[in-house]
Amino acid sequence: MPEGHSVHRIARQFERNFVGKTLSASSPQGRFAEGAAVLDGRAAVSVQAVGKQMFLEAEGDLWLRVHLGLYGAWDFAGEILVDPTIASANGRMGQTNQRGTVLEESILDDAGENSLASIGAPRRTRVHVRMSEQTKGLADEDMEWPPPIVGQVRLRLMTDITAADLRGPTACVLQTPEEMLATVAKLGPDPLVGDPAENEERFVRAVRKKQTVIALLLMDQSVVSGIGNVYRAELLFRHRLNPHVPGRDVSEEIVRELWRDWVRLLAIGVETGQMMTMDDLSPDDYRAAMASRDDRHWVYHRAGLPCRVCGTEIALEEIGARKLYWCPRCQA
Repeated sequence: MPEGHSVHRIARQFERNFVGKTLSASSPQGRFAEGAAVLDGRAAVSVQAVGKQMFLEAEGDLWLRVHLGLYGAWDFAGEILVDPTIASANGRMGQTNQRGTVLEESILDDAGENSLASIGAPRRTRVHVRMSEQTKGLADEDMEWPPPIVGQVRLRLMTDITAADLRGPTACVLQTPEEMLATVAKLGPDPLVGDPAENEERFVRAVRKKQTVIALLLMDQSVVSGIGNVYRAELLFRHRLNPHVPGRDVSEEIVRELWRDWVRLLAIGVETGQMMTMDDLSPDDYRAAMASRDDRHWVYHRAGLPCRVCGTEIALEEIGARKLYWCPRCQA
């Protein structure tokens, strides 16, 4: 499932390429035909990401709410702002991009720092719809416009130069301003939305009053927005925290450290497009980590492999119907 960094990156694309422009909306699949008809011809006013959900405001006090869920993704085509991660996915944003990003030598500075700025300024370029075999390999000037519909497209949004196709979302609905605010009110704090100090306090209060184990609390979107399976496993390991400890038994100091680490990791994820959870890597190791999940995480997806710190076999168990990866020794 896409985690918070992906949805914030998608919101950035809409901010840069759609906001302030008139939308052409359609539902090639037909499942959102009525909603698309209401959106069609309205200008995009603003866009906001909160956790795993995106809210696009259209003129006339109308909001489009999209929750990608397990299978949803946006495919962008036409002229869009592209960084190395978006280029590697050929315009697709949403489904967790574990394929990696191949970085050029120039991405890292002379000191080998993996700074956020080193990912490079995005450039505006034409990309093809990822799933379209009809347009693959064509020169930009030969690209069919608008792009052909490929697969089951729930919603297509277009300007004169940019197209965004939504496939497989859990939710794609129109809301009034009151309904949108009610949806957001049910979500836990997002480091990139609202007052930073109040966000931290909300998180601390929510965790420390519950008997629920911390591994489940971090995935509860009413406790904290945006954390999914990858960030959950990595945050717990980075703080050597046993996933089965009840939230109310975790010290306030550790809870605050978890929140501040989430603030940091989310920012890195938004800027780089990858869930980079290892620190202080050499230039070569950083490049390898960006390119391959196997080199990017401490415990996630490493069941049966030795812990990078103590050598203990990484455990895998199911909790809350999701896979949990952790080190029984480091997180004892």
